[in-house]
Amino acid sequence: MFLNLGPLRKHRDYRLLYTGQLVSMFGSMITYVAVPYQVFELTHSSFVVGMLGAAQLVPLLLFALWGGAYADALDRRKLLIVSEIVMAGGSLALAINGMLAHASVTLIFAVSATMSACNGFHRPALDAMTPRLVDREDLTAVSALNFFRFSISSIGGPALGGVCMAALGYPLTYMIDVLSFLVSLVSLAAIRRMPASDRASRPGIRSIVEGLKYALGRPELIGTYVVDMVAMTFAMPMALFPAMALAWGGATAAGWLYSAMSFGSLFTTIFSGWTSKVNRHGAAVVIAAAVWAVAIVFVGFASSLSVAVVCLAIAGAADSISGVFRSTIWNETIPSDLRGRLAGVEMISYLSGPLLGNARAGWVASISSNTISVVSGGLTCFVGVLLCIPLLSAFWNYRAERRAAAAVAVETR
Repeated sequence: MFLNLGPLRKHRDYRLLYTGQLVSMFGSMITYVAVPYQVFELTHSSFVVGMLGAAQLVPLLLFALWGGAYADALDRRKLLIVSEIVMAGGSLALAINGMLAHASVTLIFAVSATMSACNGFHRPALDAMTPRLVDREDLTAVSALNFFRFSISSIGGPALGGVCMAALGYPLTYMIDVLSFLVSLVSLAAIRRMPASDRASRPGIRSIVEGLKYALGRPELIGTYVVDMVAMTFAMPMALFPAMALAWGGATAAGWLYSAMSFGSLFTTIFSGWTSKVNRHGAAVVIAAAVWAVAIVFVGFASSLSVAVVCLAIAGAADSISGVFRSTIWNETIPSDLRGRLAGVEMISYLSGPLLGNARAGWVASISSNTISVVSGGLTCFVGVLLCIPLLSAFWNYRAERRAAAAVAVETR
């Protein structure tokens, strides 16, 4: 019933990676809240905040597939180290910008775009590296642990970020992120080398195409990408949190709004033991996405901060359930020498959806209202998710009993 900590006890390198990334993600979530709030404070425009998503999306699309190709061809640990050094530099630049009498919005956009491009290398390397540090029977537990890590950092990071913005100002808030990267770098340095497989392809167009062909040929993978894209593109409301927070208490309220989804996710992952008993993984993803959509609709009608936080927590719980099963499907069906490239594809679907969703939410709110933006997005998402059932029937019917066959296919490639 409860979260399985076995992989952390059994595997030293996974424990080091997990601990370092927990601290790093904690700092990154502080910056994740501070950047849009600072932009809104400087511009007083939800549309401009939404355009942060567009600024981050373009480099993500350009570099994620290449990052996946390099994650399959190079030492994944070294790729993580280089990526985190660059991202720490980005947070340092934000801190320096915050010290200026007139902070530059243009520089914030440029740094955000650069860090998004760098994340295109970091995320595939991390996702491809993790399964190599544990046993196959630990994969479902690892998926739940990783979502627990994301949840706890997404709760503590935004909450602390809101307090730090109000009490310390932006420069010191961003410096916390810089220090968190240093902790992660020390942990990565203690992990054994992760050389590429002897079968790894040289990074290039051909290797990227090979990964895309594999993804397009697996309906269970296509389903995970499409359902998540529909859910995030139409129903992601985060670009509106700064504007919503103004009516409910300012920076502190913003911290609660940004943390709320992760409270639900944390609760779900703590009691994630039941997920190993579910056979209909595809159906579980679809149902969870539908619950997410309904919860977001109620966020749009929320009359107070407490109601919004509860609805967002329910949405976060549903999203984490979807994420656990999507991650399990990926880990069970993707060969080791393709993990980096497929992680790049997954990253595009996983991160571009929220970025597009924030751009959509900001634009719709700018021509109507926050309520119309959130409610219309949630309703559109719900309809889109239901349409995935007949359109992606193979994914809907995907069952855990296929694990053995999938595992054999992975090992024999």
